[in-house]
Parts: sequence; C-alpha cells; structure tokens
Amino acid sequence: MRFSKMILAMAAATLLVAGCGKMKNEATAAVSSIESSVAAMKEDGTRYAPVAYQGVESTLATLKDSLAKEDYKTVLAGTPKLKEAVESLKTAIASGKEQFDAATTEWVAMSADVPQMVAAIQSRVDTLSSSKRLPKNVSKEAFDSAKAGLETMKATWAEASAAFTDGKPTEAAEKARAVKAKGAEVLAALGMNA
Repeated sequence: MRFSKMILAMAAATLLVAGCGKMKNEATAAVSSIESSVAAMKEDGTRYAPVAYQGVESTLATLKDSLAKEDYKTVLAGTPKLKEAVESLKTAIASGKEQFDAATTEWVAMSADVPQMVAAIQSRVDTLSSSKRLPKNVSKEAFDSAKAGLETMKATWAEASAAFTDGKPTEAAEKARAVKAKGAEVLAALGMNA
C-alpha cells in the first residue's frame, strides 16, 4: 500500500514537472516571438507612434520579468493582450507614417509660400516705416499691430523650421499654418491683398 502511494506521488510529481516544463517552453516561445516583433518595429515605432511603442515595450518588459521569476501562468495569461497591443502598434505606425508624409508634403508647399509672404510684409513695413505718413487705409494702431505680428511670424517660422529640421514635420506644418494665418491678419492690417 505504501509502495503504491509512493509510486502515485512520484507519478504526480513527474506530471507536474512535465507540465511546468511545457508551460515554461510555451511562455518562453511566446515572449521570444513577441520580443522579435517589437524589436523589428523599434525604429518606426519610436518615430511614428512613440506612445504606443513605449506601452508595448513596457508590457513586454513586465512579461519578461514574470518569465524570469518563472511565473509562467502570468506570462501565458498576458501574452494574448500583448499580441493585440502589437497589432494595434502596427496600425498606429502605419497611421503615423501617413500623417508624417502628409505633414512633410504640406511643409514643403508652405516653405515656399510663407517666406515670400513674410518678405512681402517686411518690405511693406519697411516702406511705411520710412514714409512720413501712413496711407489712409492704415491706422497707427494697425501699423503697430502689423509690426508686432511680423515679429511673431518670424519667431514662429524659425520654430517651424527647427521642428522640421528635427524630423517633426507635423509640428512644423502646424506652426507654418499659424504663421500663414497670422500673415493674413497682418496683410489686412497693412491694407494689402493676401
């Protein structure tokens, strides 16, 4: 009787070890597979979807930590959600690339137009500054406002150019739109056509 209990205990222990070994292999394979996918997306992820990429990377680090602690159940339970997050990251990267390309195109167009607008306004301000009187359609307040607006435009344009140089075309295009809108106000204040 004792011998059969001993055999049953040994059989149960063998099954338990085999089960743990199987879970370890599955957990290790799952984490390794996801880690490879995430590593392959690192460059695009950090550039086009940094927040989503950091979230996936953080979750992966948590699962790797659980794997190191031999908590295979937690790893296997968390793997499906992480796989979903990786798929969402792929979508976010694709969307980020589209926005990046659209912003780059918009910036290229504005980088030709806006400096010409700034130059035209600067020329008009210089001309009016050197004249003895302002035209009838331009008040002193409007002229002063236009000069201040021109300085704002120049500063914002410098920020936009720096953003584009830093690889942030979305921010650059947003600032360029602000300069263009301010330019329309300044042109109106100076009695000029857009």
